[in-house]
Amino acid sequence: MDNSIIVIDDERDFLDSVKRGLIISGISNVRVEENPKKVADMFENGADFDIALIDITMPEMDGVELLEVIKGTNPSTECIMVTAVDEARTAVNCLKKGAYDYLVKPISREDLVTSVIRALERKRLVDILDLSKSKAVPKLKHKEAFKPIVTRSANVLRVLKEAELHAVSDIPILITGETGTGKELLARAIHTASARSRFLFTPVNMESLNANLFSAEFFGHTKGSFTGAEKDRVGYLESTNLGTLFLDEIGNLPAELQGKLLRVLQDGEYIKLGTSKPRKVDIRFIAATNSDLDKMIAKKLFRRDLYYRLRGGWLHLPPLRERPDDMPLLIGRFLEEFTGPESDFKIEETAMQMLLRYDYPGNIRELRTIIQSAVNLAQGGPISPNSLPEHIRTPVTRLAQRSDPDPIMPLAEVEKGHILRVYDRMGKNKSQTARVLGIGLNTLRRKLESYGID
Repeated sequence: MDNSIIVIDDERDFLDSVKRGLIISGISNVRVEENPKKVADMFENGADFDIALIDITMPEMDGVELLEVIKGTNPSTECIMVTAVDEARTAVNCLKKGAYDYLVKPISREDLVTSVIRALERKRLVDILDLSKSKAVPKLKHKEAFKPIVTRSANVLRVLKEAELHAVSDIPILITGETGTGKELLARAIHTASARSRFLFTPVNMESLNANLFSAEFFGHTKGSFTGAEKDRVGYLESTNLGTLFLDEIGNLPAELQGKLLRVLQDGEYIKLGTSKPRKVDIRFIAATNSDLDKMIAKKLFRRDLYYRLRGGWLHLPPLRERPDDMPLLIGRFLEEFTGPESDFKIEETAMQMLLRYDYPGNIRELRTIIQSAVNLAQGGPISPNSLPEHIRTPVTRLAQRSDPDPIMPLAEVEKGHILRVYDRMGKNKSQTARVLGIGLNTLRRKLESYGID
């Protein structure tokens, strides 16, 4: 796990033992300090750790005093107190001052790791809750992992921050969004920001798997296990063990195969074709879809239990038309991709305005294709309107599609229409709608109530 943990104790042997135990358990980003006053200064100067393990009895500074400094300067740091004396009064005092847990020496590695993992999960959930409440633009810790995703949109940055918070856990994640919004790119970023980054990321298009292929591709098979099995085959589950399996277009998985996938998610076990012994697998699952799974569940086309199993965390990528501030950035990125970082390739102002006003039903993927084509047609010169496709130069606007021009409407009606469209698109999920709109949940509830929606 790529979480930052600091351990403070005046006993060097204990520090070394704790650090070794955490690293063996896969928690590697561990710092140890013997001087609590130094740690207090670090936090007062802006230090940011996910977890602090604090010995209560130290000569330089009492551990409870250090707890107060840490919670006063960085409340999001989860603190686990450590003591050689099992005293209820001290434990209660620490918990009242904001400690998450209280451990008594000698501490088994199992108890230590369990406490740390639970504290990390609590911090992740609290951070996600704080993110949904805050209007501030969040900052990413793993900037390199999310660098391929070009954005300055506050709504998208919130999605990326939530993705980063989910990355430290192993819960399955469901990514929704229209075709071309970058769902696989986000899944790869989550994998890169996670402790599984040194293992395989395997993307699988579920639409391409029929009943015959699913078992062979997912579970693998032995030679002779069925007609045509001329040699052993390693399946996706075996090859991706300890890594991340990305299930793209999960809504297209045939109904008869959904139960097989659910069993793997529930039990972490599978049986290779041609064998009878179950095999264990340790995989992070990320699924993506542009389908409305709620409607598919209502029509009995998708299993409700599979949906809830996949949706441990839910991330929604907005379409490009709802990210106007990102358009110039993306155009610049694609120009650099197709002409080189040192190129001074230009776009005429008229052509740029045409690119900016288009709706992009194919989203980022469509924009990239358009820029690639325009660069080829420009033949080294600036991109002009003639370098762009006909439907970009003369788009069929919504106004042209109507028999009457848009009426002049009161601002409140325009706002209502927009809120209800987003609410419907979010599957009538109030929390997700409020986050996409950038307003408070209570504000959204009041507005929906005024529209006659409970």
